[in-house]
Amino acid sequence: MSRNAAFSPPPGARTYRMRTARGEFAVVDSPVSGGADPRGTVLMLPGFTGSKEDFTLLHEPLGARGYRTVAVDGRGQYESDGPEHDEARYAQPELARDVLAQVAALGGPVHLVGHSLGGQIARAAVLLDHAPFRSLTLMSSGPARISESQRQRVKMLRDALDTMTMAEVWDVMRAIGPPEEAGAPAPAHGPEEPGPLRARWLGTRPAQLRATGRQLCTEPDRVGELAGLPLPCHVLSGAYDDTWPVPLLDEMAERLGARRTVVTGAEHSPNTDRPLPTARALADFWDALGRAEPGGS
Repeated sequence: MSRNAAFSPPPGARTYRMRTARGEFAVVDSPVSGGADPRGTVLMLPGFTGSKEDFTLLHEPLGARGYRTVAVDGRGQYESDGPEHDEARYAQPELARDVLAQVAALGGPVHLVGHSLGGQIARAAVLLDHAPFRSLTLMSSGPARISESQRQRVKMLRDALDTMTMAEVWDVMRAIGPPEEAGAPAPAHGPEEPGPLRARWLGTRPAQLRATGRQLCTEPDRVGELAGLPLPCHVLSGAYDDTWPVPLLDEMAERLGARRTVVTGAEHSPNTDRPLPTARALADFWDALGRAEPGGS
């Protein structure tokens, strides 16, 4: 999602297509660092227009804390396959079932992290079946639909996708800037072309963007359902967010009885804005859960 995504995987990470019962998904799979005691596996879901590369800067610090991290392109995102025009294949329950299949392929249970749109897909997955998960972290992902200002901008993007090619829409976004929830690119200020970001945009399926954009604009409040699950939750965000204002995220954390982290100096993408304190907050949360478990270290 963020224009600060890093497209070169960290040392030791593997990039491959993970086979699941629901198809193959492109992943970056980063191991526990040498000398660190293994403490668990983490599955990370990117946001709208995002990709697995939005988590690149988290892999090494989390590996040093003992966590294997697997970042995935969802169906129709960047390097994962998906239909060009069939929006039904991107309905939220379908994407949630993809997540359950990914966890099964990893051997579960996992700590689940969802950024923005990815958080709402993660929530839908645990509401289908919470058993394969050790915890859920909602990163810059709110209780229901996105803010009015962002709904208007996402609607403009969806309208453009109905009449323009992906390359043409990219050029428009470079000229005027995208909605915060649409992530990248930054407005153009010179002749340089952000090649990896453009390649990611062109690789994402239009139907995926239209379907998930609609979801962001219509998502109901399901916090009550989530609060009823016996699953530890963590609400993490930057100090400013126009997609879901920070006070709304504070309130959601209270309703969930969740751990709450605000990363100073970060906005909608703390994973790229300030990766080291973000990774520290994630690992501290998971470590605390490990200590609370019988026999936990």
